[in-house]
Amino acid sequence: MKLFNTQLTTDKFAGTVSLVCALQCLLMPSFFIATSGLVSLSIDNEFFHSIILLIAVPVSLFALFLGLKNHKNKLIFFIGLLGLIVLIAAFFFAKTFFGENEEILFTVLGSMMVIYAHYKNHETCKEIQCKSCHD
Repeated sequence: MKLFNTQLTTDKFAGTVSLVCALQCLLMPSFFIATSGLVSLSIDNEFFHSIILLIAVPVSLFALFLGLKNHKNKLIFFIGLLGLIVLIAAFFFAKTFFGENEEILFTVLGSMMVIYAHYKNHETCKEIQCKSCHD
């Protein structure tokens, strides 16, 4: 008996981490503005972003590879992979070459692609009643 279902668990976890990444990117500037007079604690936004990325990339890759292996749907895999590439590029290059607003735009775009890929993996499991997903 499995302790947990690897495919379903990793898709849900990776999708959630990507959502946290997008929300953090969108809401953190508002949080700083709203609490500027109340909070003297400075949260390093880039550090937080790097931690999320260090979690999201390996978990997402693992879940996407499992989905590819189990469902043979290359489109879902490549959408997720492209989303991860956009997230990584946003982290390393977007602010330098474009600006902070574009970094946010690319981060949210990449996150949404990754979330969509994990959602489609989950839906594909349900549609075909994949044995490896629903043991």
